[in-house]
Amino acid sequence: MAKPILIIDLEATCCELGTIPPEQMEVIELGAVWATPTGEVIDTLQRFVQPIERPQLTFFCRSLTHIEQASIDSAPHWPTVAAELAEFAGRHSGQYYGSWGAYDRRQIERECARHSIADPLAGLPHVNLKATFAKARKIKQVGMVTALQIAGLKLDGEHHRALADARNIARLLPWSTIPVNSVGECLWG
Repeated sequence: MAKPILIIDLEATCCELGTIPPEQMEVIELGAVWATPTGEVIDTLQRFVQPIERPQLTFFCRSLTHIEQASIDSAPHWPTVAAELAEFAGRHSGQYYGSWGAYDRRQIERECARHSIADPLAGLPHVNLKATFAKARKIKQVGMVTALQIAGLKLDGEHHRALADARNIARLLPWSTIPVNSVGECLWG
């Protein structure tokens, strides 16, 4: 039986003026799902995260994500959420995690460096599911919503909400090329 796949999606502080460069963005929401290679979600985790450098969300960020300031104000900081993510990552016997592009992997690394903590996913190699989808379809890389359209699927839930996006990425797994051996173990990593 093929092993489940951990899928991560993050939302972060942002500004339409470009005044928050990627290396200064902070996670404000984590969405994670364990899914089968067929896209069936078997476990979920959603947490808000309170940023430390820019705790006040911009109007643009609130409009884009539909995350209210009050949800962020009462949320724990990244170290607490990272510990929960590490526990969640250990619940199933998956051997890698994926995200739509490399941004989420890099953002986890940045957050951990900012807080001087270990990466909660350090034991799992990362797979860029945006690249595997494009490779399988023989197209250039596209956004998640476009990928859903290509696969003939409708967006389920609210875009730019971490858990909904992670669930939608899971739905795209059947259209991705992830090299596995005869017993379903990922050959990457």
